[in-house]
Amino acid sequence: MTKTFAVIGDPIDHSLSPNIHNSAFKELQIDATYIAYRIPKDELSAGIEALKKIKITGFNVTIPHKIGMMEFLNVIDDDCKLIGATNTVTNDDGNLTGHNTDMDGFLDPIKKRDLSCKGANVLLLGAGGAARAIVAALAKEKANKLVVANRTKENAVQLVQFANSLKLDATNTDFGSAGDTASQFSFIINATSIGLKGEPCPISTQNINKDSVVYDIVYMPMKTQLLTQAKSRGATIIYGYEMLLAQAMRSFEIWFGKKAPFDAMKKTLLGGF
Repeated sequence: MTKTFAVIGDPIDHSLSPNIHNSAFKELQIDATYIAYRIPKDELSAGIEALKKIKITGFNVTIPHKIGMMEFLNVIDDDCKLIGATNTVTNDDGNLTGHNTDMDGFLDPIKKRDLSCKGANVLLLGAGGAARAIVAALAKEKANKLVVANRTKENAVQLVQFANSLKLDATNTDFGSAGDTASQFSFIINATSIGLKGEPCPISTQNINKDSVVYDIVYMPMKTQLLTQAKSRGATIIYGYEMLLAQAMRSFEIWFGKKAPFDAMKKTLLGGF
């Protein structure tokens, strides 16, 4: 019987996950299909019931459901528990197990470049589910200091408290001040959705320089204004698609217990641009 997988979120029409996973199934001749399934913010409960009815084997979770999905899980893995958000779920006869591949997915492109967050001063833009995973990753890698900038101060304060609970020295600021002090950070990470619709940068890039690594987790468009401007200032840039690919591979390995076909998935992903 064909296994069905999905990605849930809203908006979802920009998602490249179906292409990536379907190419992996094809490459390894797995009888499975992967779809994008839009579930609006206030319809998560009904959406999950619908997924259970079609006996979904597993699904990925994206904006805005990564945190909300937690209350529907029967089993939660350690990374998921730590981060308080899930992005990968397996369904065993109606029992849902939550995993989080954001932390490993985020770190993978950094490690592939032989870079390290250890002892680094980091500016993090955003305070949602992905930002929580990034904070957990920075704590794990023993970053030195974290400054969180977010539109809603209350969410930034909560994320700072989470960082402090993981023994990470953290404070919060606003987007204006963040741009002014950008030269003080060796890593500048955009974990907001700003850039997804081609918006201008969340912060001023005037003070970004060649000593910075600028990492934008927005992957569509591939070259966001933040990355384009940072590159013109000599910074090292990391594309959002790299994190997406690393996450997708980890999800595949959770669902199938075997190594994901990296080359096939990467080729399809880059073809999507």
